[in-house]
Amino acid sequence: MSEDVVNGVALAESPAISESEIRQEASANYVLKKKPVYEFTKRFFDVVLSALASIVLLIPILLVAAIITLKDPGNPFYLHTRVGKDRKPIKILKLRSMRKGADKLENMLTPQQLEEYNREYKIQDDPRLIGWKKTGDGSKCFGARVRQLSLDEIMQIPYNILIKNDLSLVGPRPIMEDELIANYTPEEQKILLSVKPGLTGYWQAYARNNATYADGKRQQMELWYVQHRSLWLDIKIIFATVLAVMRKSGV
Repeated sequence: MSEDVVNGVALAESPAISESEIRQEASANYVLKKKPVYEFTKRFFDVVLSALASIVLLIPILLVAAIITLKDPGNPFYLHTRVGKDRKPIKILKLRSMRKGADKLENMLTPQQLEEYNREYKIQDDPRLIGWKKTGDGSKCFGARVRQLSLDEIMQIPYNILIKNDLSLVGPRPIMEDELIANYTPEEQKILLSVKPGLTGYWQAYARNNATYADGKRQQMELWYVQHRSLWLDIKIIFATVLAVMRKSGV
């Protein structure tokens, strides 16, 4: 696990746990613990904080949407299907960071990039990003900046958290069905989907691209969160997410 993670929540919450033990413990011994007080309190803060954030973010959302439309004409918003709690399909709302037609992977990616996408469901130097013109732009073009600042995710605050209630501020990141099947065992899928997914989470706050599906660390971190979720852990994850965005770490 990365140095940030080693010195972060995992060791603070469970000093003796190792990377291999996280996943083994989750799949072998996990029993969903009912936490009604935690769930009620979490939803209360989701509503209050997302309502306040929606008011504060209204102007930035409109501004970013206008810039997207100017740079790549078309609808600046899009809905993407992910897997929610109890395997219920949910539609998450995003601001577009990629050019139109980005879903036609074979037309826009090289064989090597397509292989990377099929392995991690993301690309380090993604040519589909708005403003990408040459190799290396994937970290500095307009679309890359939108992602580094997590501006593509902010529509989920008013839509998915406040209105639809199919997302929480903190939880495992919502993923696609084929992504779920490819990277989690059936037992692990049940664990992951036993809680509501989140706008941010343990993996996203403490590792992001530094923990991948290929090395198994992303799965370990998501499963560990489900097992050890608490209000205090959620608060630490929110602050860690803000710091990660400010530092542009792991993106």
